[in-house]
Amino acid sequence: MISCTSNTIFEKPKDLIPKDTMSLLIQEMMIASSAKHVKNKNLEKKIEYMSLVYDQFKIDSTRFQKSNLYYMSKIDLYQEIFKDAKVLLEKQKVFFEEISKRLDSIKKDSLDIIRAKNKKKIEKLEESKKRVLKIKPTI
Repeated sequence: MISCTSNTIFEKPKDLIPKDTMSLLIQEMMIASSAKHVKNKNLEKKIEYMSLVYDQFKIDSTRFQKSNLYYMSKIDLYQEIFKDAKVLLEKQKVFFEEISKRLDSIKKDSLDIIRAKNKKKIEKLEESKKRVLKIKPTI
């Protein structure tokens, strides 16, 4: 039996995307890939966002592919890139969860204030109603 393993290391491309930029790029690509299945503000689904990611980083898919192949051939670097992207995503998740909690708290506080005001209005209306009912019309 013959075992096949690939130890091919691709030549470093002239326009290699730097490692830290590649981590950010991978992070944005993961978000774009996930967002494809979520409705956007226009209630549309299945939008292809990858081209927007390429535009954001001012690269094209060919440059990404060359850099990706190079980093894939250097597995230790590739794993670092994905580990860094995962850490960045986790930080973003914590950040947005905190914002969501704050917004929920503000909404709850606003609703509590509205309820308190409405309760006072209802109490005043009930008092007025009682006063009106106490007054008997004279004929």
